[in-house]
Amino acid sequence: MQVIVRDNNVEQALRVLKKRMQREGIFREMRARESFEKPSEKRVREAAEAVRRHRKAQKKKLQREGLLPAPKKSPRAR
Repeated sequence: MQVIVRDNNVEQALRVLKKRMQREGIFREMRARESFEKPSEKRVREAAEAVRRHRKAQKKKLQREGLLPAPKKSPRAR
């Protein structure tokens, strides 16, 4: 992963790097690798993630079909 520092603005580059790492799931993976996870806990976690993904996909599908209102777009502060 590479981030370009512009005008010696390291703080902004760090923010961009952290955002990209968050999006890629690196922080979540680091936390998961800190300690051993029992196989039963892993199954429960993976099942919960699958349910979450399925619900999110269903919600998006209903929004595309017009049965649910689309999420409101927030103006980005600059």
